[in-house]
Amino acid sequence: MRDFRWPPPPEGGPRVFGPGPTAPRSGRPALPQPPSDVVATPHGVGLEQVVSGAGEPVTIFAHGLANGIAGTRPLGSGVRGRRVFFHFRGHGRSDAPPGPWGYTDLARDLRSVADLAGATRALGVSLGAGALTRLLADSPERFTHAVFFLPAVIDRPRGPATRARLAELLSAVESGDLGAVADVVASELPASVRNTPAGWAYLRQRVEQLTQDGLAPALASLPDEVAIGDRSALAQVTARTLVIGCHNDDLHPTAVAEELAAALPSATLHVYDRPAVLWTARADLRDRISTFLND
Repeated sequence: MRDFRWPPPPEGGPRVFGPGPTAPRSGRPALPQPPSDVVATPHGVGLEQVVSGAGEPVTIFAHGLANGIAGTRPLGSGVRGRRVFFHFRGHGRSDAPPGPWGYTDLARDLRSVADLAGATRALGVSLGAGALTRLLADSPERFTHAVFFLPAVIDRPRGPATRARLAELLSAVESGDLGAVADVVASELPASVRNTPAGWAYLRQRVEQLTQDGLAPALASLPDEVAIGDRSALAQVTARTLVIGCHNDDLHPTAVAEELAAALPSATLHVYDRPAVLWTARADLRDRISTFLND
């Protein structure tokens, strides 16, 4: 029987248990962690950010729930200009002010970093897409281009699958047990990637980041929150918008992507056939995003 073991192989390659091929397998390793800094915001919450590239335009990237900068950086690799990746409150080295928190707070985080950087374009993943939805509902003219990747919430709370997975991850991180954290994180990987160098590199990076920086307990209530109360507010959005979803993803239902695209004026919708898009269709995804944002 083949399975993950912790700690991973020191060389980042597969460690296979039981009969079967043992030769190295190809795969793309995770990007190394770049230096970051914590910026002071007008609302008093210090937020960690990483800046790459130079010039105009400036694009801000907002990550998903219990994820982080490392998860959004691959999405910006083909985007021209300066790229700003940041951690929401309660993630990474960002502050964790007293909760509970809602999408109003997350939109304030996003707006503050975008304003400080002079960003005119934005991409949000999952939770980040919800924060971007809230920001644009409040300020329809804030960005010229907006990408919503795997949106999970509009005006109805997320489902029980999200609550259960987040509770499991928070519990594992709180325990400090590397193996327990690795078991939860491993569920993010498609079976075809497990026990490959790319899979091990991703697993190691995620586990190290989560155990080093932790996750704020106040994140636990976010699956019960909605991004906006009335989706009709999105009819005033002036940005060009791209909504990207996928089929068969319990945490990011296809219907949410379709409904968000319908609520946004002249949005472009693309739905992938399989989940784990960053693993199964990475090149196409990056090309689709960069083509849209570079236009």
